[in-house]
Amino acid sequence: MQQYDLYANNDPDSQAAYPYFVDIQTGLLADLNSRVVIPIVPASETRPYPKNLCPVVDINNRPYALLTHQVTTVSSSFLITKEGSLRLNRDDIIAALDFLLMGI
Repeated sequence: MQQYDLYANNDPDSQAAYPYFVDIQTGLLADLNSRVVIPIVPASETRPYPKNLCPVVDINNRPYALLTHQVTTVSSSFLITKEGSLRLNRDDIIAALDFLLMGI
């Protein structure tokens, strides 16, 4: 598992609401049995998200918003289906975390 890897949500109870998660935990903590993730939802023009808190990314040519304010942990075993990487969105993800935690 690598930082900024994108995973499909395989949980049937929550995958409709949160189809993806991005792993934001540093690889230096790979021995832990949990990972810190941000849930990702389809972006919608009818439901605007604050861009500095919820950056929009492209996944399979569709816009999705990171719900940074809902950052959570999951068991490492929960992250099964890797769909790609959001490493190219690293700066936006870090800026959203900075805004959430520091207000900057």
